[in-house]
Amino acid sequence: MKHVAVLMGGWSAERDVSLKSGDACAAALVRCGYKVTPIDVDRNIANVLDAVKPDVCFNALHGRYGEDGTVQGVLEVLGIPYTHSGVLASALAMDKPVAKKIFSAKGLKCAEGRVMTRKEILDGEEYPLPLVIKPLNEGSSVGVTILLENENRHLSDIPWTFGNEVLVETYVPGREFHVAVMGDHALGAVEIRPLGRFYDYEAKYTSGKAEHIMPAPLEKDRYEELLEMGLQAHSALGCRGVSRTDFRFDDTATGPSEFVVLETNTQPGMTELSLVPEIAAHSGINFDDLVRWMVEDASCDR
Repeated sequence: MKHVAVLMGGWSAERDVSLKSGDACAAALVRCGYKVTPIDVDRNIANVLDAVKPDVCFNALHGRYGEDGTVQGVLEVLGIPYTHSGVLASALAMDKPVAKKIFSAKGLKCAEGRVMTRKEILDGEEYPLPLVIKPLNEGSSVGVTILLENENRHLSDIPWTFGNEVLVETYVPGREFHVAVMGDHALGAVEIRPLGRFYDYEAKYTSGKAEHIMPAPLEKDRYEELLEMGLQAHSALGCRGVSRTDFRFDDTATGPSEFVVLETNTQPGMTELSLVPEIAAHSGINFDDLVRWMVEDASCDR
């Protein structure tokens, strides 16, 4: 019987979501017949894993340290196969400005933007509205702020707790799509229609805050184009296992009607409201089978 350690929790801003993902995956793995050890990760994780001695780690961590290549590096040193992307792909995907450069080099359209320091912002330097402000290396829309043209707010009005630098991008209006990739295959795409301001942290993890339309209602050729772009983003970063890439589609009257890559998530959520399990289910892969595939696909980079 294969012994799987499910890594969850941790100390990032996404700890609560990670615990939910981890609990769901651990329960599924038990149903699949694996020996399962849930681990709430702390900075002593190397010693804990040395004592537990799992055959595989299911990485259900979200956010910094669990999704940015850090824990992946620990697992590489310990020689324990793990799910999702490896050290380099995880680090690249988590660093939003670097990921944008890679996507652009591969011909994928990205939102225009630049990295700005807190000092530049406080000194009064502005960026044309509408805009989006993002931490450089957080997930689940943690810390994301949108400023629209009719709002009497400025960059300097936004409280900031995510470091000295921020990514400021031109806001892309229109529709929002998410593509799930499993191995070398794009599973499908869902359209998200948030009932509030945008698809923020609350909308992602609170029932009834957003409408999920699966499959995304697009003409066949545009749908296939979107899936191909999701697969290209996954491949450009060197991802493995499961990933999710997020897009905007400006189909307003004056918009260019083209897909714009926002980011790729190498550790997508696995909660009851998460998009990858929903997309997989629509393609005929239930939650237990998805989690089982991820464990059997686990590996080390080297």
